[in-house]
Amino acid sequence: MRRRVGVRVGGLFGTGPLVSGMTDTAKVQGFPDVFGQWDATPAFVMGGAIAPMAAACRPSRNRRPVLGGTFPAHPSTRRDAGLIGGSVPAGTGCGLVSLCPGPGARRADKGGTGGLVRVGAMIPRMVAAPPLRKRLDARPQQG
Repeated sequence: MRRRVGVRVGGLFGTGPLVSGMTDTAKVQGFPDVFGQWDATPAFVMGGAIAPMAAACRPSRNRRPVLGGTFPAHPSTRRDAGLIGGSVPAGTGCGLVSLCPGPGARRADKGGTGGLVRVGAMIPRMVAAPPLRKRLDARPQQG
C-alpha cells in the first residue's frame, strides 16, 4: 500500500514541473533576468509548493502518518560542511544549465547531446553523495 501511494505521489510531484512549464529553459532563465525578459512563473510555482507544505507542517507535529511509520525529524538549521558542500555544486549546476535535476532529466529526451551530457553529469554526483555524507557524519563535531 505504501509503495503504491508513494508511486502515485511521486508521479504527481513529477507532473508539477511539466504542467507549470518548468521544463522550459527559457522560462527558468527568465526568472533572474529582472531587467530583460523577466518571467515570474518560477516564483508562483515555488509559492504553490511552499504554501501547502507550510500549512500541513504544523498540524502534523505529534501525529503519526496515516500509512504508518513516523514523520521525519524537522531538518537542522545548522550550516555545516554537508549543507554547503551539497548546496554550492547543486545550485551552481542548476544555475549554469537553468534546470534542476528533475526537469533536466525530463528534458534529456528533447535536449539532444546537451541533455544527455546534463543527465550524465548528475550521475557521478549521485554516486559520490552517499559515501561522502557518511564520511562527513563520521567526523567529530567541533565547537
